[in-house]
Amino acid sequence: MSILHDIPILSIILMSPLLGFLIIQLLPKHQGGWLKTAAISITLIPLALSLWLFVDYDKQLGGSAYDESLNWIQAPIALFQGDAEWLFSFQYALGIDGLSLPLLLLTTLVTAMAAMAAIHVKKRWKAFFSWFFLLEFGMLGVFMARDVFLFFVFFEITLIAMYFLIGIWGYYNRERTANQFLIYNGIGSAIMLIAFVLLVNTAGFRMEETTQGIQYIYSGSYSDIWSNLADPNAYVNLPEDAIQGGNPFNISDTMQWSLFIMLLIAFGIKLPIFPFHTWMLKVHKEAPPAIVMIHSGILLKMGAYGLIRFGFFLFPQQVREWAVVLATLGVINLLYGAILAFRQVEFKLVLAYSSISHMGIVLIGLASLNEIGVQGALFQLVSHGLISALLFLIVGSLYERTGTTELDQLGGLARSMPFMSGVLLTAGLASLGLPGLSGFVGEFLSILGLFESMRWLAAAAVLGVILTAVYVLRSVLKITFGPQKESFRALRDARFIEALPMIVLLAFIIMLGCYPSLLTDTVELSISSFMDVLNAAKAGG
Repeated sequence: MSILHDIPILSIILMSPLLGFLIIQLLPKHQGGWLKTAAISITLIPLALSLWLFVDYDKQLGGSAYDESLNWIQAPIALFQGDAEWLFSFQYALGIDGLSLPLLLLTTLVTAMAAMAAIHVKKRWKAFFSWFFLLEFGMLGVFMARDVFLFFVFFEITLIAMYFLIGIWGYYNRERTANQFLIYNGIGSAIMLIAFVLLVNTAGFRMEETTQGIQYIYSGSYSDIWSNLADPNAYVNLPEDAIQGGNPFNISDTMQWSLFIMLLIAFGIKLPIFPFHTWMLKVHKEAPPAIVMIHSGILLKMGAYGLIRFGFFLFPQQVREWAVVLATLGVINLLYGAILAFRQVEFKLVLAYSSISHMGIVLIGLASLNEIGVQGALFQLVSHGLISALLFLIVGSLYERTGTTELDQLGGLARSMPFMSGVLLTAGLASLGLPGLSGFVGEFLSILGLFESMRWLAAAAVLGVILTAVYVLRSVLKITFGPQKESFRALRDARFIEALPMIVLLAFIIMLGCYPSLLTDTVELSISSFMDVLNAAKAGG
């Protein structure tokens, strides 16, 4: 028996950023060096714990041994007649599986590297790291929450923290960008909340026997909602007084389609799916580099995770019927992002459109509805998180030295900064899908999975991959080679505090590219569960 099974490891990981928040409050606000050192050191705690958890995780049994659950909010309902006791119940419920564990590790890794990149922050260090730790707290909670209301609370914490991190420490149009970020994501959150309320009030029903008698509960538990949706006759065997109080499970086909579309829009804004992408471009351009690392590397993955967890798992029949639509949206994302990335003259916008394109690959893999494609989609989530975080880390260091990320104003940097240019070139090769690096595995499996089910769309997707190679090489080679400005000849290469996160992220990219089973073995059980759900929906249909 592992020691992690005997301690609340998930809560310890979740609460460690709050420890950082409290420590930051105790340090003097004018001591920037102490604040930065403390912040970097504290981010290593959840990273070390999540690595330990990843190593300890039993790939055959799943993560049930780590589950944590406590009653959080309970309120009586007076809507029904009869003697039965009716309650609304929400729980502090945490859990992990093969889907959430890799993203949990990705979150702690990218956050720790982003804390190192935050050395370039010039003002209000105490406030910055306070919001920084609240952001990490929210992100960790999103990937571990097993109650829909708890998930929503963590999701909103990330929105609030990002709003201030962009609006205070961003670049020239930071306030407008922060407002646009909040409006778009706020609309998505409102739609998600409506969907969750409907889910709780229809599919969230369960019955419990207590010492005082039987309680009929409308629950926010993800497992209750999932099991009830999988069994349309879940209410049939309930006692007669429960049925008389009102049908606890009344979710029609129309309601299921409405919920699926609402969740698709809510999480599609976060992913983002075209045409809900415009807000994301401004965030990539205006937010500080450390925060863009987190936004591109983690927050976009929250949209994909929510779509998989609540959209695909809960509504497999709708997913099957809309597979072609989802695959088409994925191909549009891929081609649209690649074409516009090729036309950009500013490197941050190249990477922003590249993120849109690569999230299209995730949709393609999921829409294939086969094990290969879904495995590729999950791999692509982790791989793109590492690659995009590394690229924006380099962008921040380049901007700090040159004062620009305009491609026409850069060039020849390999002469004065050979290490950073070499890392940039390697990260670019990973982004375009060079074999031996992590980007290749996710792209290859996703498109291969789509080829099995929709060959004509897979052929269009291949064109997007070709375009990716074109815009990546165009941008990276323009920065590293060619004529160099006189003022750039004395630029210093990466310092240790910059080089360390570059080496760490690059090591993970190479490791997953050469040994992808480190990740694919972990997600295998979750993929099998997903395929069982899809096959059951096919049989039921």
